[in-house]
Amino acid sequence: MARILFLGDIVGRAGRQAVRQHLPAIREAERLDLVVANGENAAGGAGITREIAEELHGSGVDGITLGDHCWDQRGFDKDIGSLPYVCRPFNLFAGSPGLRHLVLETEGLRLGVVTVLGQVLMKIQSDAGFPMISNYLDEHREACDTWLVETHAETTSEKVAMGWYLDGRVATVIGTHTHIPTADARILPRGTGFICDAGMSGPYDSVLGRDIAPIVRRFIDGMPRRFTVAEANVQLRGVIFEVEPGQRGCKSFDPYSFVVPAEG
Repeated sequence: MARILFLGDIVGRAGRQAVRQHLPAIREAERLDLVVANGENAAGGAGITREIAEELHGSGVDGITLGDHCWDQRGFDKDIGSLPYVCRPFNLFAGSPGLRHLVLETEGLRLGVVTVLGQVLMKIQSDAGFPMISNYLDEHREACDTWLVETHAETTSEKVAMGWYLDGRVATVIGTHTHIPTADARILPRGTGFICDAGMSGPYDSVLGRDIAPIVRRFIDGMPRRFTVAEANVQLRGVIFEVEPGQRGCKSFDPYSFVVPAEG
């Protein structure tokens, strides 16, 4: 039986520091075999860099996924090809750099990790995830024992539909992107663990990881202003699930949270 932690979007310096300082102890306490995290907001709240990816990997993150902010940091499109533990959404247009999925191995298990980018209200365009993901899983069936599918999308309907679409074919379908942990974690009838959004790993005294005041003022007066990344009430949010080699679904699927102790 493998125990796997998926962490929702790591946001800014506060999220990175929490991972660096606490993930090693979390891995030991939770008896984790693998850790996967979405890192697309790790660099100042928008995108990721080679240095940050290396830092997260060195802190115990086995695989890093990305989303619609994957190219926000200049030059990362040149660096991603040399980072074998990072994958971009599989359904970006043909010719996009980077791995389309990862295969992470632990004792007796090869876990495929793939991100499906949503189609509705997203920052960048991509090919449709439906039905491409079904064909993609079939193409790589021999390389993986089971799959963690991340659905990085804006609307709940698109994420829920992906869960039902893949139920029984993959271990989990985990939603990301909206940064708010949802209360619908469950195992679907055919065995696939599903949650609409795993939440973010970062500062929760914020508006989706950004300082509160400038965003509230923007809603009041409509004027453009800089949205700085918040720092307070840092939490790591995600899910822990268990998979057994030879089975497509998961044995357990539970929300996870860790509140970083306040200094002083």
